Amino acid sequence: MSDAAARSEPAPIHQSVERAAAMLSFFTVDQPELTLAGLTARLGASKATTHRYAMALRRVGLLRYDPARAVYTLGPRIVELATTALAGLRIIKIAGAHMERLVSAINETVVLSVHDGESAVVVRVDDNTDRLVRINVRTGSRLPHTSAQGKVFAAFSGGRGAELERIRARGLSANAMVVEGICAIAAPVFQGDDLVAAMALVGTTASIDTEPDGQMGRLLRETAAALSNELGFVNFKGAANDG
Repeated sequence: MSDAAARSEPAPIHQSVERAAAMLSFFTVDQPELTLAGLTARLGASKATTHRYAMALRRVGLLRYDPARAVYTLGPRIVELATTALAGLRIIKIAGAHMERLVSAINETVVLSVHDGESAVVVRVDDNTDRLVRINVRTGSRLPHTSAQGKVFAAFSGGRGAELERIRARGLSANAMVVEGICAIAAPVFQGDDLVAAMALVGTTASIDTEPDGQMGRLLRETAAALSNELGFVNFKGAANDG
């Protein structure tokens, strides 16, 4: 076979990877569920071909199928892969020193989350390993919209409502309802003008001071602002008011 002929032939492996990636990209926050017909129409292939790709993606946990409703959604393996990918983000590496200093100052668990388009996802946790009792927050955990960090993302991403307006004004959110007995306060982290993460202090309802002007709130905002500054944001108003 000539070189020209070889170049003109399709590369089935490359095409398979591209089609599989394309199928995963069809799922969005606005449309998290798709039927086989919907996937087929978007992929531009035959129904049999689309079904073959869907079965392969299901076998490796990248797609999930609900037979009762005949719809596909992204599978649990996506979260694991996303967490692994996030581990390489610059913000997670840079945040380490800032979070460790906050743990030393406050002696409570510090959590960093990013938003994956659906909800806040925990990407880094630092705590004091010398404590007798520790609150364990698992990396990769998805946080509800009602969590302190979920509210930060809602407030600084254009959300409306009196509570979100207060969060924007104070640069701090609080929540004591996600897990009984556990409380958290959270502050935004920016890169340039973009909200990229939320940093939180997590502890018991007795140990976490949710007052915006208290020491914990002030130190958390200062730490989030310092991380923002290192990431390139130099006008974080929420921390400027604490001077």
